Amino acid sequence: MALADPERGISNGADSAWPFPEIIELNVGGQVYVTRHTTLISVPDSLLWSMFSKKTPKELARDSKGRYFLDRDGFLFRYILDYLRDLNLVLPDYFPEKSRLHREAEFFQLRDLSKLLSPKMSKDNSITDEICQSDSDEPSAQSASAIPLVGPESSRALSVVNTALSPSLESKKSGYITVGYRGSYTIGRDVQTDAKFRRVARITVCGKTSLAKEVFGDTLNESRDPDRPLERYTSRYYLKYNFLEQAFDKLSEFGFHMVACSSTGTCAYSSNDPNEDKIWTSYTEYVFCRE
Repeated sequence: MALADPERGISNGADSAWPFPEIIELNVGGQVYVTRHTTLISVPDSLLWSMFSKKTPKELARDSKGRYFLDRDGFLFRYILDYLRDLNLVLPDYFPEKSRLHREAEFFQLRDLSKLLSPKMSKDNSITDEICQSDSDEPSAQSASAIPLVGPESSRALSVVNTALSPSLESKKSGYITVGYRGSYTIGRDVQTDAKFRRVARITVCGKTSLAKEVFGDTLNESRDPDRPLERYTSRYYLKYNFLEQAFDKLSEFGFHMVACSSTGTCAYSSNDPNEDKIWTSYTEYVFCRE
């Protein structure tokens, strides 16, 4: 009969002499993961292998609920855990956090994963941004560069080749992004002395997933809507910072311009006493477009 494990295991049908339960709960940077003990020790000599095979449960840090705690990036740990399950690296088509994931792989001492994520060096010793390149892409690039271009058609052919090989032209697709925020401020009886500046609670991002990731990258919090396909739309993203102007700068940097905005507001007293300060709350949306 499987018994509840006192060292924070959901159930343990393994040998009672083993110090860790079969199912283990982790708190990685505030994100909770549940996995098997065999998954965590699947790569010998890695950090997790050392923690969960060389140490005892009492030697490891815990959170307030008894989960094993790791002070690392909780969102990127999902890819670390996926790799440990079958030792295979699978990333989304658009993944702007390769360098940060490479840092996490080095921290967890996953040498093979770190090699897969290491930036490749080109022939001129410059760093490329690709993890790997499919075999089908290489011959096309080589054959395009090897074709002798002569005559009046040469400029047209070069234009077609450069357009096909240019990632910047391909990535800059047209579309709309809506940025919204909810803020509040207080105005007292003496407006000049008692006024308090606005407080932005959260900046939301709505639009096509691929455009949102292109513009905001790793500052986009995807925890509320993970694994959404790039061509689908979402209204559940928000930014990890609270500076609205910082979002505007990013949108401008990627060629977006504002085309519309709307705002609503409400007013309420901070208490039942009408002589107390008034609290104003507003919600504003800005619509940006790239043609």
